[in-house]
Amino acid sequence: MIALDALNNVVVHQMDVETPFLNCDLDEEIYMEQPEGFVIPEHASKVYKLDKSLYGLEHAPKQWHEKFDTLVLSRGFKVNESDKCIYYKSENNTCTIICLYVDDMLIYGTNIHVVNEAKAMLKESFEVKDLGEAKFILGIQITRTTNGYSLDQSSYIEKILKKYNYFDCKPECTPYDASVKLSKNTGDSIRQSEYASIIASLRYVADYTRPDIAYVVGLLGRFNSCLSREHWNAIERVMRYLKRTANLGIHYLRFPAVLEGYSGAD
Repeated sequence: MIALDALNNVVVHQMDVETPFLNCDLDEEIYMEQPEGFVIPEHASKVYKLDKSLYGLEHAPKQWHEKFDTLVLSRGFKVNESDKCIYYKSENNTCTIICLYVDDMLIYGTNIHVVNEAKAMLKESFEVKDLGEAKFILGIQITRTTNGYSLDQSSYIEKILKKYNYFDCKPECTPYDASVKLSKNTGDSIRQSEYASIIASLRYVADYTRPDIAYVVGLLGRFNSCLSREHWNAIERVMRYLKRTANLGIHYLRFPAVLEGYSGAD
């Protein structure tokens, strides 16, 4: 999406919905026990009937999406069949796109006027926070330049380095030592849950802004249930590499829409 934004020089703004699950209406009867600390003594054996959705309720995400979906479709938007959380509207040589992720939204428009119209529509129905031009969403830093957009996850990388105690580690120049041949461990696994947690964090980085670590993260992910010291050495090298290159990212520039690919013989 950002690549198209850079190419067409569209406006990208961000909004945040306050308490989205509390906005939802229920289409069936749901009851809950009286919460601990709020039990009415004379009615201790009774339960509550919910009039609105609550956080923690299994129905809440579905009800919230249905309410949002009903609103935007009624205002002329169409849903993207490949991703039900992307809505678009094209009219009078303009285009508006709304991308929803739970309570975070990116609003794209060919000009600021259509973006403001979408914002006004949402403010009529929901309590939202207008964050202006998009700068940071879901751990991804968005920087608009004179000729495009840059995406990086430097803040998220710093967060995971601190979380797993690699923030003060010695930096490394490359993410993987190709001379190391990893194999399945036949003994006991070492710190399996922590290893799997780090892999999940690294996958989020590799999938969005750091394709340079995609190969090694995919390789190390094969050993989630049978890792040894050599697998830990390899994953620690990735962390040291990220320490050195935390500010790297992806840059989308305004150039003709031609897709080019390159690969090495090996």
